[in-house]
Amino acid sequence: MTDLTRTAGPPPIDDGARIALLEGRHGEPHQVLGPHHAIVGGVQGVTIRVLQPEAADCFVVRDGVSIAMRAEGDGLFVLFLPAAPLPLRYALRFLSADGRSWERGDPYRFEPTIGELDRHLFGEGTHRRLWTMLGAHPRTMDGDEGTAFAVWAPNAERVSVVGDWCNWDGRQFPMRRIGDSGLWELFVPGVGANALYKFELRTRDGLLRVKTDPMALKMQQAPDTAAIVVSSAPFAWKDQTWMNARPGRSLVNEPVHVYEVHLGSWARVPEEGNRFLTYREIAPRLAAHVKRLGFTHVELLPVMEHPFYGSWGYQVTGYYAPTSRHGSPDDFRFFVDTLHRAGIGVLLDWVPAHFPKDDYALRLFDGTALYEHEDPRLGEHPDWGTLIFNYGRKEVKNFLVANALYWLHEFHIDGLRVDAVASMLYLDYSRKAGEWVPNRHGGRENLDAIDFLREMNDVVCTDAPGCVTIAEDSTAWPGVTRPIRGGGLGFTFKWNMGWMHDTLGYFAREPIHRRHHQNELTFAMVYEHSEHFLMPLSHDEMVHLKGSLYEKMPGDPWQKLANMRALLAYQVTRPGKSLLFMGTEFAEPTEWNHDQSLDWHLLRQPERAAFMEYVARLGSVYRAHRALWASDSDPQGFEWIDVSDRDNSVLSYLRWDGEQHVVVILNLTPTPHPGYRIGVPDMATYARVLSSDDVAWGGSGFGAFTGLPAHDIPYHGRRYSIELDLPPLSALILVPERAVG
Repeated sequence: MTDLTRTAGPPPIDDGARIALLEGRHGEPHQVLGPHHAIVGGVQGVTIRVLQPEAADCFVVRDGVSIAMRAEGDGLFVLFLPAAPLPLRYALRFLSADGRSWERGDPYRFEPTIGELDRHLFGEGTHRRLWTMLGAHPRTMDGDEGTAFAVWAPNAERVSVVGDWCNWDGRQFPMRRIGDSGLWELFVPGVGANALYKFELRTRDGLLRVKTDPMALKMQQAPDTAAIVVSSAPFAWKDQTWMNARPGRSLVNEPVHVYEVHLGSWARVPEEGNRFLTYREIAPRLAAHVKRLGFTHVELLPVMEHPFYGSWGYQVTGYYAPTSRHGSPDDFRFFVDTLHRAGIGVLLDWVPAHFPKDDYALRLFDGTALYEHEDPRLGEHPDWGTLIFNYGRKEVKNFLVANALYWLHEFHIDGLRVDAVASMLYLDYSRKAGEWVPNRHGGRENLDAIDFLREMNDVVCTDAPGCVTIAEDSTAWPGVTRPIRGGGLGFTFKWNMGWMHDTLGYFAREPIHRRHHQNELTFAMVYEHSEHFLMPLSHDEMVHLKGSLYEKMPGDPWQKLANMRALLAYQVTRPGKSLLFMGTEFAEPTEWNHDQSLDWHLLRQPERAAFMEYVARLGSVYRAHRALWASDSDPQGFEWIDVSDRDNSVLSYLRWDGEQHVVVILNLTPTPHPGYRIGVPDMATYARVLSSDDVAWGGSGFGAFTGLPAHDIPYHGRRYSIELDLPPLSALILVPERAVG
């Protein structure tokens, strides 16, 4: 056989194909490389052709026998095997000019890794598990272990996969174009977990672009930009109890008290160069902390890979890759698993509104505006210097919808807070006249973005039941949380940005002036039930020289803490769900700095330790009393008692759940009010379940009581009333004794 293969060789490679391969222009390398049926000298067999520019000699290895290939120059080698069948199993062995040798399988002997169903779903824009088709996936094919690579680049002339395993040489592993789908794929034997890779694309104008995989499941830390092949071994989840219950949950009628976290600055290790904690280090500490404080969920600022740390994760370059700053994807799964087993849900900030211009990522991916718009009036965000997704392109919409499901399924995330929805809804967002393009009806609404948001919410609802979506939207767009079939966008909750703005504006005022601005607290009730709201006191108000929540409060240190205690009680006792940014639980005195840990040492100060105990008690009271959350969406769940006492800045209201109720009284001046009368619904003794002025939390303890009997004295339009000594800068939460316990 050896003599025959040497003397009866196949004809030389076509000059055009040879030049295209060597110049890196060939879009169909499988037509030339690998095994092909051939007849040489009247003998049927198989011709194998290989391109390896770094080799001086090449051998085909079959059943342990090496057969020398004929050199065709420029790194091309060819061999004819008479009577050999197809498919044909073999390996390749190479020798370099300096005597090095290495062996690998031949990528060009394998069938396509993308099947007809995958291709069909992708063509429709409905591939809900896109991450299983595109990207890099270790697998075994026809006895060879390796990695299947696939990428969407419809306008590229040629795509190669490159990596540390081929010296980043784009000539060695050109990929196969899959018809007119825009997809390219290649199975590379011998490449496994932890290998570095990128895609080298030749554009139609002849330029080379080296890009990180848009579907990378792991990426290097900045400033390095390569994607990393991730093992296909399954993670051993232990949160089955949580996940089994999730589909039957409806958070609209459940307690939702969220702790907002930026993992890189929640806690660090100063004695080790101020390094980040790993996902596995953070998990048990964070779970214990939020559980003790009574929070139901954590919400993470984006964990998707991002190069610029100062963006806090909001300028994403790796939409499918948890940042490797804290560990591997499985380490992040361990993080979520740990919180679930502690009874804590995990929400994730998600950024489908825009992406950064870093040239190694999505920008001009195949030499054209693939993920973005070509027209800068549609495709560039004037505020953030980023690019806007082209939601009208079905493949881009598929990329984002599948990405939402990816986090919910692969990492058991319980919900997505969708960032910058306002910028998605309007074509003229932050633009002047002439700087934007109207929609097909001449309006300012971004119809493609609206369709995308509705599709995403619908898919999440049906494909991941029990999961929630939350809109960060500062506009008056109607029906953000209305069902899609009713003309809404279909979100579960909407951040109440107006409430946050008005409330912080009120509490920042000196108490003497608050009497003139009481409507800043009451106005939100006018539109309260137009949406399902979540009230944030978020990171947005703790950066860019806005100061911490503590800094915003007027008065001396005692008054600042008293104001904060009253504010937090107001937040969790009014209708809607609530969110609190990390560090607020111990009244962090300075603005958030993403490059350092929270000031945990402040808990050695008695007043801050007491403040955190108050936050824990408030969380416990919130979770224990259904009236504070079960009827958030029902207008009958809230009722003012009195908002007319502007001179004293006193407000009072009721929260209802059926026949059960809670009384909340706020005194938002430093002046105590002895003998203050409040109308109540029942002739009962009202127990104090929380006073923000309790000495245990650093308060004055004025007018402390355990129970107040109602009197048959009409007041505030009610048949009964109670009389109490109202503490300064305080919030009181009372329940009738029959509702206690």
